Amino acid sequence: MKLSSFNFNLPKELIAQNPAPNRDESRLMVVHKDTGKIEHKVFKDSLKYFGEGDVLILNNTKIFPARLYGTKEKTGAKIEVFLLRELNRDNFLWDVLVDPARKIRVGNKLYFGKNDDLIAEVVDNTTSRGRTIRFLYDGDYEKFKRTLYGMGETPLPKAIKRPVEKSDEERYQTVFAKHEGGVAAPTAGLHFSRELLKRFEIKGIELAEITLHTGLGTFRTIDVEDLSKHKTDAEYVDIPLKATKIVNAAKESKKKICAVGTTSIRAVESSVSAQGMLTPYNGWTNLFIHPPYDFEIANAMITNFHMPKSSLLIMAASFGGFDLMMKAYEVAVKEKYKFFTYGDAMLII
Repeated sequence: MKLSSFNFNLPKELIAQNPAPNRDESRLMVVHKDTGKIEHKVFKDSLKYFGEGDVLILNNTKIFPARLYGTKEKTGAKIEVFLLRELNRDNFLWDVLVDPARKIRVGNKLYFGKNDDLIAEVVDNTTSRGRTIRFLYDGDYEKFKRTLYGMGETPLPKAIKRPVEKSDEERYQTVFAKHEGGVAAPTAGLHFSRELLKRFEIKGIELAEITLHTGLGTFRTIDVEDLSKHKTDAEYVDIPLKATKIVNAAKESKKKICAVGTTSIRAVESSVSAQGMLTPYNGWTNLFIHPPYDFEIANAMITNFHMPKSSLLIMAASFGGFDLMMKAYEVAVKEKYKFFTYGDAMLII
């Protein structure tokens, strides 16, 4: 399919700037793949659509304060540094994005903190905006990490056009976050409160936890009309044996297996056996799902409402069916659902 097929008119006021007051009380659109029926609910109503033995696949990545602001040596020019991933713990090496990139060259020193408490040197160019930097630090690793994170800011996407608030530290994190490494929240999971998760467990729904450390590639624009030519950034995945046992037992029993978020779908679809079962995996994936695609693991999905021509919308359309998803998005705009990171949710069953 072509990228232009996934365009639609999204009024700016429908891009959520703040989360719902309570996690599980955002709006929920329920889309039935078999009949095309569309229902309008509240997120905590999602419990009604699952029964004993069904499974939720949860991405337990934990977001860290990845956005730093500093100055460039000599000129004092203000720069933004977005931490992507730690490359070498002993040498304090990190992959980052810098803005404005044209001013940041190999050999430049960057200063952070009111008293220049942290200094970094640019040691390599990786992409047009990407750099490898080495933090010049004499203390031990734990003290360095506390210093670094103390200067960092919750990495809200740029489409949220307001200053970061203290409450974002909690709300831009799922209640089941465990393993640090993500720089973009798995947003479908943001709708679950601890109370709602407990109600799922009491009802007999199993929770299978996997990890996919979401990178900024999730939000990268697609620049090719032919989707088969799009390449995505690799992201780290960990699918433990415990999760595979839970998912495969449900699959053998023909139960609902619901991936919470596009990240969960990409993770499990990256590790499927020849028999169509989920297998343990620890490594990297650059899987880009676009129509037509046969899903092996999940038969239900919870996701947010995504931006036009985004890889996330394309994946949702692969799962729910192109015509039905584009109709659902037309309804969402008409009914003024909130879109993007802090927006409302959709359950595709």
